[in-house]
Amino acid sequence: MNAPILDERELADALARERDAGRTIAFANGCFDVLHVGHIRYLQGAAKEADVLVVGVNGDESVCELKGAGRPVMGEAERAEIISAIRGVSYVTIFRERSPGRLIGELKPDVHCKGTDYTADSVPEAEVVRGVWRAGGDRWRSERPLDDGVLKRMKAEG
Repeated sequence: MNAPILDERELADALARERDAGRTIAFANGCFDVLHVGHIRYLQGAAKEADVLVVGVNGDESVCELKGAGRPVMGEAERAEIISAIRGVSYVTIFRERSPGRLIGELKPDVHCKGTDYTADSVPEAEVVRGVWRAGGDRWRSERPLDDGVLKRMKAEG
């Protein structure tokens, strides 16, 4: 069964229920326009970081802004549906901005997962993530790369 694709309000309600049940939340995101094995490894690795994995998929306009003319190759609904079928993904949502910063600020995941092409300082949404984990200070920790180095977990130390 595929993970549900929810709008932000539905997702917030679902995550409140997950938290009430004592589950931890991880968040990953991307354009996922030309899906490849690195995306699969990234998301399956991210799923190991918490009880629940939420994946934010960039909307069509933001993919065009980020990737250039002629992109996306595949529409946002199709990309979200493909992501929802990946083992380990619990929920999928589509966000419209270039960065998932606002969404992360609203959802407040326990873990923010990014691919190895990012560092704690180069993640566009770094300031928002630091704010979510304010109690842990501004120190970031990069955990061991998972699944052949495709995923880095970034979380403030407590």
